[in-house]
Amino acid sequence: MNPHVLGGTGIVVSEICLGCWGIGGPFWDRGGWMGYGNADDAECVRALRCGLDMGVTFYDTADVYGCGHSERLIGEAFARRHDIVLSTKFGFLFDESERKVTGTDASPAAIRRSLEASLRRLRRDVIDVYGLHLWDHPIERAGEVLETLDALVEEGKVRGYVWLTDDIERVRIFARARHCAGAPQLLNVMEHNPELLAMCEEMGLAMLSRRPLGMGLLTGKFKPDTQFAENDMRHRFGWNFRSGKQARALEKLEAIRAVLTQDGRTLAQGALGWIWARSPLAIPAPGFKNVQQVEENVGAVRFGPLGPDQMCEIDSILASIA
Repeated sequence: MNPHVLGGTGIVVSEICLGCWGIGGPFWDRGGWMGYGNADDAECVRALRCGLDMGVTFYDTADVYGCGHSERLIGEAFARRHDIVLSTKFGFLFDESERKVTGTDASPAAIRRSLEASLRRLRRDVIDVYGLHLWDHPIERAGEVLETLDALVEEGKVRGYVWLTDDIERVRIFARARHCAGAPQLLNVMEHNPELLAMCEEMGLAMLSRRPLGMGLLTGKFKPDTQFAENDMRHRFGWNFRSGKQARALEKLEAIRAVLTQDGRTLAQGALGWIWARSPLAIPAPGFKNVQQVEENVGAVRFGPLGPDQMCEIDSILASIA
């Protein structure tokens, strides 16, 4: 693994992160299911440990994923280990026993309560990267969030922090802070914000790539007749591969399939290689629910970034069918 440093924090991580939303299982939020359907806890723990065995030292989750369940599985898999870097997030309120989101709160008192709960579930004494999960939290209240996070760093409970948002001004506010660890953002071959990418490169911000595999679409496993379970948020959001946005995305994926896989990579590995080629500051965080997915995703490391010719060809193909 090639080491990456998260901003000015000095935190060193692997070049790939494992995103731990899916392992939390389904939870209920504002009238519908969130998450990626059911997951087998024992298999998820095996998958987490498989990632570590393959050299992954960076794991990203949130307290709300499975309403605490993702954090608990990470705590079970890596109890008291100090050779991994954990990122989790705050901002949502939830009933853990019912797996139901009940509201939002990023006040100083709520941040501290959320932190202590996450520490217990993760079986940790410190959170390496603590993230504000409310992407549209009012800018005028960002100051009190940063003051609280800076205090937690001084107390030794947090090492660095981020804001999970694609809004440039919000990213800039955190980027100017003392302990900013980077800028999580939507970044994959189909979806990205060039202006935000340029700003992060100008400021030297590590980019934690959210949805690097397009919520599974870029793996190539979906077909026109694919259906999702009722407790999978893709069902809630009306994913349809026969018509509309997802069907169009499948067409684009087929158009670039040969380029992404021409050197022996799987589609998923090609999609991850695109991210590394797009910026040396980018750290993809693909999700998983089993060992096989971890092995495939982490296996992308041995191929590395796509080449310049591949990147140009992908740009040309996508521009022609936009």
